[in-house]
Amino acid sequence: MASSHDDHDHDHDAEPVTDRVHDTSWSANLEHPEHADDRELVVRQALAAIEHTAPGNHVNLVTHAAHGHPEDYLYPVLERETDAGIEWEYVDQCGCGGHVLRVHVPA
Repeated sequence: MASSHDDHDHDHDAEPVTDRVHDTSWSANLEHPEHADDRELVVRQALAAIEHTAPGNHVNLVTHAAHGHPEDYLYPVLERETDAGIEWEYVDQCGCGGHVLRVHVPA
């Protein structure tokens, strides 16, 4: 029998959101089918996207519609897990139902 960790750990199936530090503002696409199935993957990759954004830039986190508004699950994580000075703002809901959250990394 598989453990619950194995049942919910899709990182081995999911492509990394990025493999480099972005020295310009960019968007992280968290709307793939594997994101719809795994809110924890969305959260982990959102945090990874922020970590891979150079100071003085922002990353647009484009989240999957399946999880609803990011204020319900992503804002609390950002408050708890990001460095002081990180700021975010809700941009809009996409036509496909997903949401865009802009995260600013201070210089």
